[in-house]
Amino acid sequence: MTESGAWTNWAGLESARPRRVEDPADTAAVVAAVERARAEGTTVKMVGTGHSFTAISAPEHTMLRPTGLAGITAVDRDAMTVTALAGTRLADLNRGLEALGLSLHNMGDIAEQTLAGATSTGTHGTGGVAASLSAQVCGLTIVTGIGEVLSVTETENAELLDLVRVGLGALGVITTLTFRVEPLFALEANETPMSWDEALGGFDERVAEHHHVDTYWFPHTDRVLTKTNDRLDADPGRPGDLAPLSRLRAWWDDELLANQVFGALHLVTNRVPAVVPTVNQVTSRLLSARTYSDVAHRVFTSPRGVVFREMEYAVPRAAGLAALRECRAAIDASDLRITFPVEIRVTPADDIALSTSSGRDSLYLAFHTHRGVDHVEYFALLEPILRAHDGRPHWGKVHTRTADDLAPAYPRFGEFLALRDRLDPDRVFANAYLRRVLGD
Repeated sequence: MTESGAWTNWAGLESARPRRVEDPADTAAVVAAVERARAEGTTVKMVGTGHSFTAISAPEHTMLRPTGLAGITAVDRDAMTVTALAGTRLADLNRGLEALGLSLHNMGDIAEQTLAGATSTGTHGTGGVAASLSAQVCGLTIVTGIGEVLSVTETENAELLDLVRVGLGALGVITTLTFRVEPLFALEANETPMSWDEALGGFDERVAEHHHVDTYWFPHTDRVLTKTNDRLDADPGRPGDLAPLSRLRAWWDDELLANQVFGALHLVTNRVPAVVPTVNQVTSRLLSARTYSDVAHRVFTSPRGVVFREMEYAVPRAAGLAALRECRAAIDASDLRITFPVEIRVTPADDIALSTSSGRDSLYLAFHTHRGVDHVEYFALLEPILRAHDGRPHWGKVHTRTADDLAPAYPRFGEFLALRDRLDPDRVFANAYLRRVLGD
């Protein structure tokens, strides 16, 4: 333990300087930190890897680091569940599951987050039966604000499961998570450049015909890249049954072009915004179709070397394309110059109280800027459009919403606040972000 330290998130938007820093190695150490904070009238916060763009995990007094809480602790092949410590990175869980011949059903495209951080903020992928990581959680252990170690599963404190799976870090410190898993499977990815009209005109049919669909529109152009991921009957344990990208092609496409060259281009476009439309036109037309297959997590995820800022909203599925068209019209009518593509994903409804897909099929629209560009004007232009379509902001991404206007967006918001009062009556886990989105 040290008495000083600093915290900043990956995007560099948020920072904090806690008074105390600890590295708990077990649940008992977490309990001790919580009890001390409660007795002192201070706060404690377990941080992750900082991939949230908001200050949701910013510590105000005591910062707990998750490095000592990592690894898979139990495998139940009869129940098809796996339990891991909450500080485990998703990338490490994926590798561990692959070695066990197992896989998660779905995930997003970044694997650097801790399991607790990713689930607590509602991190999601696209398509499938369960799109978010939280929807695949069937149990967890949490240290509450009164120092109680609470087990929440489908048979123990089951009434709390749908409230704590996306808990924003406001209900306690999660120490273990149990996920439903599947036998290891392979995906075939098809990436296809197309026009705006072709992409949107065939969007619903494409989503209906494929397991997972991810779509990217390049602002200031009519160009769109669509990626479909479909399950294969191939045995992922037999390399000959798969056709992954060669090391050279993977390095060329995903490291050199998508990260190094893309990052270098921003050194130019950040200084000369007027060239952005031309750059987008050229780079979007350089995209070529490609098909490959691999173990699921290697298809779902990809490296992200260029630091960016992001706002993402979930709107009702039926309103999604209309919202997208309105956002494009607003961008086209503005003087903004946007280099990053807009990402479009869809998710099935779930039953988690504060999930952005709670109770409704959703379409997600994600907007990005390079870290060297002011994001405020861009996000401020689009957020009212997304709100007008009953949008819900991703908890870990930039937004301006407050408790007063978030409450109507979530039918179970009051139920969540009541559980917060019960589990953390002294607000041991509070910080400025949580006060804004949940109230005092």
